Amino acid sequence: MLTEVEVNRKAAERVEAGHPWIFSSDVLARHDAAPGSVVRVVGPHGKLLGTAHYSSTSQITLRMLSQRAETVDAAFFRDRLERAAAYRQKVVRDTTAYRLVHGEGDLLPALVVDRYGDYFVVQTLDQGMEAAKGQIVEALEALFSPAGIVERNDVPVRARENLPLINSVLRGQVPEKVEFETNGLRLGARLLSGQKTGVFLDQRENYLAARRFAHGPALDCFTSTGGFALHLAGVCPSVEAVDSSGEALEMARQNAQRNQLANIEFQKADVFELLSGYASARRKFATVVLDPPAFAKSRSHVPQAIRGYKDINLRALRLLDRGGVLVTCSCSHHLSEADFLRLVAEAALDAGRQVRVLERRTQALDHPILLTVPETHYLKCLILQVV
Repeated sequence: MLTEVEVNRKAAERVEAGHPWIFSSDVLARHDAAPGSVVRVVGPHGKLLGTAHYSSTSQITLRMLSQRAETVDAAFFRDRLERAAAYRQKVVRDTTAYRLVHGEGDLLPALVVDRYGDYFVVQTLDQGMEAAKGQIVEALEALFSPAGIVERNDVPVRARENLPLINSVLRGQVPEKVEFETNGLRLGARLLSGQKTGVFLDQRENYLAARRFAHGPALDCFTSTGGFALHLAGVCPSVEAVDSSGEALEMARQNAQRNQLANIEFQKADVFELLSGYASARRKFATVVLDPPAFAKSRSHVPQAIRGYKDINLRALRLLDRGGVLVTCSCSHHLSEADFLRLVAEAALDAGRQVRVLERRTQALDHPILLTVPETHYLKCLILQVV
């Protein structure tokens, strides 16, 4: 018999509106719920709201797994993983690396699973998914027979769950670097030490969109392992790729060599300082890409983030003349698309540039957005042209 956790009307209305999170302030009685356990959630008058994972330390105390009474066991995880895989078979094209499970977007809150060919990377980001890790790994082995499974549980959010930060190989053997293919390119990833789970997978479709409009000399800011730069190199005579991480740039250089791309110049620099210097020197580019890390880590950081995004877009726009293309992104889910559009418009006015929107984009389809969970829509990507 599952422990019951009682919640107030506000929490019940939130769940009934399709959001899976219940906050600590809305929990009325926890009874003897154990950290990471599966519990029954009941609202006012004892109404059953569903089944959830319970966290004893996080502000998000409950994450709903189902809106009915349901057994959460190995068969449950296998079924959810099969459904996630079936969806990817429909939407993933031209790549051997993609996100298999995107947390709430696949009705598996706090779970991330990325696939790199025969290797899988798992992140269990709350006490419940951590407790279920063994069942999740067993389901992955049964469904995909992977060569290796890595856990990249070195993310700060686990500290809120009183969970240790861990990088380890859970099953099989995993080489220092694995290779995968995407959009006709051969790329490498360090699954145990690279960004996120190895590389950023969410821009894959935006790389192709950027390539459709890119032309002339290009500048790729915050290039990381070279995603945009490598795609632009096929259509631009020269690409300058900039990042502050020497390790990421080394992987980007190796990726360029893998694909015999000799027209990319890699530079280690602070992007803000570099853009300011280029504007002062009246440098010009025909295409500029901005793909910075999240500036707003929490809602309280949004005003500061807006200033940062506006500043960097202003500096980039000053490098573009008529016909120039700006690809600008934000991965801060606390910053809405409306706010992002507004700040870029203000930056364009301050830069003395009039721009039109060529495309408004978001994360790749293997990172699904659940309509009732705004947090699943985090990546904004605008492709703009100076007119």
